[in-house]
Amino acid sequence: MLRVNQLTISRQGNTLLDNISCELSSNELIALVGHNGSGKSTLIKALAGEMRVNGGSISLDERHIADYSNKELAQQMAYLPQQLPDAAGFTVRELVMLGRYPHQKWLQKPSQIDKDKVEQAMRTTQVEAFAERTTTTLSGGERARVWLAMCLAQDTRYLLLDEPLAALDMHYQLEVIQLIRRLVDEQGLSVIIIVHDINLAAQYADRVIALKNGRICHNGTIKSTMQPDILRSIFNVDMQLLSHPITGHPVAVA
Repeated sequence: MLRVNQLTISRQGNTLLDNISCELSSNELIALVGHNGSGKSTLIKALAGEMRVNGGSISLDERHIADYSNKELAQQMAYLPQQLPDAAGFTVRELVMLGRYPHQKWLQKPSQIDKDKVEQAMRTTQVEAFAERTTTTLSGGERARVWLAMCLAQDTRYLLLDEPLAALDMHYQLEVIQLIRRLVDEQGLSVIIIVHDINLAAQYADRVIALKNGRICHNGTIKSTMQPDILRSIFNVDMQLLSHPITGHPVAVA
């Protein structure tokens, strides 16, 4: 289990996260929501071991993540940042193979296990058809699936995704979030994803954690989240709730 206990992070006199506690259980998709600047990306980076904490702790299987080496942590958690590195010149296969780095020794050539994991990740994300194309020739939705394939090739229990849908149009947003849902259901992964659309969160997530001014203002099931007073407390907007005509899921309308 990935657990946050009374976590505080400050930078240059500003408190980014203020004494927050939460946990990510196995086989669960958590949507992390909140205003810009509420602390969502800071929390994701801290979970990935990318930020120094000022107070509290983050533990994985009862062991502080600070006690893991970078490679050990990368064998447990895959992190996809909001600002993706420049992958120009890489083919799809080469980029996905980078996900195998935590499992390889220095200067080791890819093993058959590495190659099999890469092929499996590309099949799962349906990018094998353009495995030899460079990433610059892909559409936004295709690139999003390739980066996700790289995370899957990393073969971890946890995926930490910082706004993977932000730059995508509606078609590709649905394609990627549906894929993430299948990964949780079929492969037992645990995923925490920053998402801005509360209706996407309500349709695909198991639980919602909402941040506001660096604090958790709500942590609950979809049913407990999709209530007018809860939504108002998170977003400072009055919303009406409707039932989806096909699925029956609650839909928030401002």
